[in-house]
Amino acid sequence: MQEPAVEVFRTTVARRAAAVLLQQLRAHFPAWRITFDLQDPDRILRVQAAGGAIDAAQVAQLLHARGFCCEPLPD
Repeated sequence: MQEPAVEVFRTTVARRAAAVLLQQLRAHFPAWRITFDLQDPDRILRVQAAGGAIDAAQVAQLLHARGFCCEPLPD
């Protein structure tokens, strides 16, 4: 069985925008498990894909297009 792919991002997402962004991200990537941890100082976005790779650039671009910074954290 293949290990799930996980990518963690540092963001500038505010609490008031998180619910809308989650909805948009989940609509764009329906097979992925996507969560925010806004209690963390880095305002973490965590993406998990059961099979296949995660395109970190595509995730970051989607958030950038909505006015937020988003960068993958090193492993």
